[in-house]
Amino acid sequence: MSSPQIIRVKSEEDVIQSLCELIQNLANKAIDSEDVFKIGLSGGSLVNFLVAGLPKITTDWSKWRFFFCDERVVPSESPDSTFGAYRKSLLGKVPISESQFIQIDSHLTAEDAARDYIRKMAPFFAPDGLPRFDVLLLGMGPDGHTCSLFPGHRLLDETSVWIAPISDSPKPPPSRITLTFPIINNAENCVFAIAGQGKAEMVRRILKDNEDLPAGRVKPTDGQLYWILDEGAASQL
Repeated sequence: MSSPQIIRVKSEEDVIQSLCELIQNLANKAIDSEDVFKIGLSGGSLVNFLVAGLPKITTDWSKWRFFFCDERVVPSESPDSTFGAYRKSLLGKVPISESQFIQIDSHLTAEDAARDYIRKMAPFFAPDGLPRFDVLLLGMGPDGHTCSLFPGHRLLDETSVWIAPISDSPKPPPSRITLTFPIINNAENCVFAIAGQGKAEMVRRILKDNEDLPAGRVKPTDGQLYWILDEGAASQL
């Protein structure tokens, strides 16, 4: 397990540039070696970062496959849908199609949607072990949650399934699916891209104080962890 690589930059614009340059390098490396790039997406501010930065990179977009680190079990037209946010804002900005997104079936219960998503994921990964993503782009909530793994929740200790349902999310909407820590920490690269003074206290609690918060449990066992921080987010380190 390597130490996290903390990349400090000046502004939010620099966070976006550093993030998308890193993604470009990792994508092209994966495409050269495996002929496919498997990336897990999160919602929130990350959507805006990628919409601003990805159109500037050079890559073979046809080789990209987009998965979701977590997703709300709502119709894709809902403002709560992470896929819906990317479909609305990223399609048309870069030459990708809707078919490159591995989507949940929002007509199912969270339990069935999680099982269905595992079935949809499986063909993209080796059959004899845990899925290994090239990159997971992770978010960090104000309570230190990442994916839909919340402080004190039983799913923090889930070890038996790749994708877990959650029907009692403390943050609405309550019904979701989420990657579990065995999968997150099996990724080749995990990336947090954080901007703003409002995130500074939580960044400090995780990276300096080593509090046992969900985002702090992201520790790839055979991969690299990146934290890309602007001056505001890094101001308490």
